[in-house]
Amino acid sequence: MKTFAVFVFSLLSAAAAVAEPILIRDGRVVTNAAAGVIENGDVLIDNGRIAAVGADIAAPRGARIIDADGGWITPGVFAAMSQVGLNEISGSGAPDDASISGDRVSAAVDARRAFNPGVSAVPVTRIEGVTRAAIAPAATGTMFSGQGALVSLDGRPDSVFGRPFLIVELGETGAGRVGGSRAALWPLFEAALRDALEYPGRYRSGQGGVVLNEIDAAAVQSYARGHGLIVVHIDRAADIRELIRFKRANPALRLVIHGGAEAWLVAGELAAAGIPVIVDPMANLPDRLERLAARLDNAALLHAAGVTIAIAPSSETMDAHQARLALQLAGNAVANGLPWDAAFAAITRTPAEIFGVSTDLGVLERGRIADVVVWDGDPLEVSSAPTAVFVSGRDYPLVSRQTRLRDRYNPAND
Repeated sequence: MKTFAVFVFSLLSAAAAVAEPILIRDGRVVTNAAAGVIENGDVLIDNGRIAAVGADIAAPRGARIIDADGGWITPGVFAAMSQVGLNEISGSGAPDDASISGDRVSAAVDARRAFNPGVSAVPVTRIEGVTRAAIAPAATGTMFSGQGALVSLDGRPDSVFGRPFLIVELGETGAGRVGGSRAALWPLFEAALRDALEYPGRYRSGQGGVVLNEIDAAAVQSYARGHGLIVVHIDRAADIRELIRFKRANPALRLVIHGGAEAWLVAGELAAAGIPVIVDPMANLPDRLERLAARLDNAALLHAAGVTIAIAPSSETMDAHQARLALQLAGNAVANGLPWDAAFAAITRTPAEIFGVSTDLGVLERGRIADVVVWDGDPLEVSSAPTAVFVSGRDYPLVSRQTRLRDRYNPAND
């Protein structure tokens, strides 16, 4: 109880400290912006935002000073696809708000209304340097897997921010949900978008939709009009070419691929179409026919062709407790040819750009939200760890259920 009380007091202190100017000194500042990397640099945080970035910044009166001691100072990591906050214990049979079966509701599934900022996975993820995440449900009844949400990992009640996004299965999994054939999948997807565009008229007249029920049609309408991001789970090169043709015919739609195991085969076409890819650099095994051409340097080849990439686990390996593995995935991408700066941007700045929140997040510049992490070494090295984590300018203790259990049962503490 004493340890828990100290933890709660630390959280309350962090919330109170947001108004206190904080100067982080003497670190290798990775700005992710035009300033590049600033050796022996400083970052000043004031009122939840970055007030200054540079070298030899003078400390304002009353500022708290944090010595980075030559470590790295970076933007917080943005997990581009995860299920953090949607369940407490994965694989245990406990309630799981990430998984929805049946076809009563699919596109209308809304992760924003299920996210729990109080689950133990939030501080577990945050102390690894992850400050924001895009979370995605997994409805299994139709080609639509629901709507995802953007969340802050500050553990506060108002953690959800930004706009939701729609998740659609347009590869092997989606085909399996509509009778087993892609030949049926695409016409049904097009008909679903027409249903949404004609909502509420045909529903109020009693006609109903060809594909979507009224609940789902209402949810899809804004996306069909190009007012929201559609995340498409797709891997096969032939399917990606079909998606590119579909984008050309429907230029208003905002599309991003999650998966893209064979995307390197059509990298130039993706770049020309302006379709980003959220890629898993470790998806290199042909575990299904649509991934026969998967390879470890997929991210490097896409980046070299000019495709906008983010890095996250594939839809099959997403987990509520493993958003922090984005850093390890980025490190593996570097080992297979992706430049370091591109890999780090792919877990910080680029996800913010893809999900439409880059005016505030992903870079260290004056005026941006102060999601800042101080590391004891290269953040893409598995041996490195944060020494300080700030979310919206609040300094959070590096404490989680895991660290409390470690400290409680460590024989050295007896």
